[in-house]
Amino acid sequence: VQLVQSGGGAVRNGESLSVSCVPPERFGSRSGMAYFRQAPGKEREFVAVMRWGGESTVYADSVKGRFTISRNNARNTVDLQMNDLKPEDTATYYCAASLVFDVRTATRATTYAYWGQGTQVTVSA
Repeated sequence: VQLVQSGGGAVRNGESLSVSCVPPERFGSRSGMAYFRQAPGKEREFVAVMRWGGESTVYADSVKGRFTISRNNARNTVDLQMNDLKPEDTATYYCAASLVFDVRTATRATTYAYWGQGTQVTVSA
């Protein structure tokens, strides 16, 4: 099952963008949804994760205070709001889903069985 992503685009340094992802049908309150990113020539890295039922979020240090992961109940999506974007945030962003959220493993890409198709975010100086 591939998750459906939307959003992203190209902006300038300091501007904002968002990315959205639709979770799998079997998602429950104990499931987790995460975002990872991968820049050309680099490994995929963790960005943010949240427990679908709320009450728990984790962010990479590089995005803390600038990015927010949240659940949009009206659209049934998990959104990544990215503010104060920097050129080093340029990457393909992927959403990922796990049916069970565990904070001990939530930052590892191998935890997630479901992935989105990826969406490009480009930030120019």
